[in-house]
Parts: sequence; C-alpha cells; structure tokens
Amino acid sequence: MPDPARRPAPPTSIDATVPLGTVAHGADTVDLTRPFGAHVRLLWWQPLLLGAAIAVCLLGFQLAAWAVVGVIEGSDDPFSSEFTPLKSAAANLSIAATGVVAVLLLMRMTGASWRLLLSPRRAFDRRRLVHYLAAALPLVAAGLATMGLVAPEATPWTAFGISGTTVALLAVTLLTTPLQAAGEELTYRGVLLPAAASWVRATRPALALGLAVSVVVFAAAHGATDPWLAGYFALIAVCTGLMAILSRGLEASIAFHVVNNVLLGVVNNVMAAGGTSTVDRSTETGGPPLLILAAMNVCMLVIVWLHERRAARRRRSAPGQAVPSGTGQANRSSPA
Repeated sequence: MPDPARRPAPPTSIDATVPLGTVAHGADTVDLTRPFGAHVRLLWWQPLLLGAAIAVCLLGFQLAAWAVVGVIEGSDDPFSSEFTPLKSAAANLSIAATGVVAVLLLMRMTGASWRLLLSPRRAFDRRRLVHYLAAALPLVAAGLATMGLVAPEATPWTAFGISGTTVALLAVTLLTTPLQAAGEELTYRGVLLPAAASWVRATRPALALGLAVSVVVFAAAHGATDPWLAGYFALIAVCTGLMAILSRGLEASIAFHVVNNVLLGVVNNVMAAGGTSTVDRSTETGGPPLLILAAMNVCMLVIVWLHERRAARRRRSAPGQAVPSGTGQANRSSPA
C-alpha cells in the first residue's frame, strides 16, 4: 500500500490529466489556475518546518554577523541598538540571505523553479518594477517630509550633519538596503504567505490565512513592544501582502519596500548629527504621528490596485489575450 504522506515525483512531461494552467514540473505543488498567494500546495507540516527554518536562519545569520562585527570593531556590546556602518551592512545582508534561503527551501519542498514560485501567472516584469519605483519615490518622500514638518518630535532625527561615519552609513544604505528590503519581501510575501495559504483549499480563505500569518510573523520579527509601532509594522505587512496578491507577483511590494527603507535610511543618516543611528522600538517610541506613514502605505496600495485594474482591462481587450471562461488558463508570456 502506498504511503499517503509521500508526495509523488513531479512528472517529467506534460500530463493530459493536469488541468490547463498547471505546470508539468511540480504539477502537484504549484497550480497556475489559482491566484498568487494561493498557488502553492504543501503537506500540512511543511509550512511549519519552513517557518521554523526561516526563524533559525534569520536569528542565526544576524547574531553570527554581529558577533563578527563586534570582534572587528572591538565592541564591548556587539548586540546593542547602536548601528555602525559595518553592523548596518551585516544586518541588511543577513536579512537578504534569509530571503534567498527561504526561496531555496520552498523550491526544495515544491520541486518548482523560483521564477514559477515568485511569479506564477506571468513572467517577471521589469517595467512593472520601474513603474512602482517611480510611483513610490514621491509618495514616500512626501510622507517623510510631512512627518518632519508636523511631528518632528516623533522621529529619531536630531540635527543635520555630514561626517565620515555619515558617508559610510549612506554608502551602506544605498548598496545593501535594497537587498534587505527585497529579502524581506521574498521571505514574508514570496514564501510565508503562499506556504501558510496552502493549509486551506478555498481560494479566498487561503489568501486571508496566508496574509494573516505573514503579517503576524513580519510584525513579530521587527521586535516592537510599542503598540503603535507594532501596529504600523502589521499595516506595512498587510499593504505589501495585498500589493503582491493584486499584482500577481512581488514587483510592487519590492519597489515600495525598497524606496521606503532607502529614503528613510538616508534621512536617518543625514539627520543623526554626523553620528551613528540607533534602533529603539521599545514602549512609548511610537504614537499617533505614525498615522502619517500609515496613510502613505495605504496610498501606495491604492496606486497598485488602480494600475493593476487598468492593466487587467487592457489584457481583456487586447486581441488574442482573452482567457475563455472556465478554463482558468494563465498566460505567462503577457507582461501586463
């Protein structure tokens, strides 16, 4: 008698019994007839193992990297909240590495390629990425400027200053923060969201569960004990998760996350009076001014929704792009 817990090996050729829109390789684990976020099918225990492995990797990479930095810098407390240029680079690269490991683990569990897992219903679209980068840039800049004008006391900014430390921090921010932001999107929206969604078969409940799990884990990973900050991190996760679901991929969420973290890092660096930056997420470090940044996140989500709705209308009206009702067939060659 076959073991019911054993997954059959992925077929090596197109199977006539596989529904249209489902790939041959990993056909039992990736279903292209379902929307992004609910497209992965795993055994019940695999998301648990995946989450535990990601937590171990994230914590292990960061602690190891900071310990090495502490030795190099001769620091008495390498795990303090003060971020030197080298420590900032170590933190960013460890988060980026965790994202890569998370994708590799999901590839191992599903037998599918990373391209298929991260953009299942269409090819990765660089134009979409650039479009959302351009949309996020003025929006995030306006949000940070408003925060500085309306509630400067709610920011960590002290005074403008440029020093050698500032230049080094700016270089680290520009070179490694995009990797850090992309790593978080890979981990939480690209891997954890669809993995948790695989516990439920019905599409909408699956998306809701996957989004909820990714939100809780993302907020917890940022370690904020202040309720305003914890709520803000949860809102970021909700918005970026919905961006990924609406756009059927990670371009929008990566673009917004990169712009947000890079611009915030640049401002924090130049407004630290020439010194290092610190990260304090303890009680009473947040407050109502965070609603300004929350509105910025919601505005970006609306931008993504409007753009994707227009793109869907163009696909339906374009010759040869219409999908027959009921087939569920996906067109991965369409860039829209």
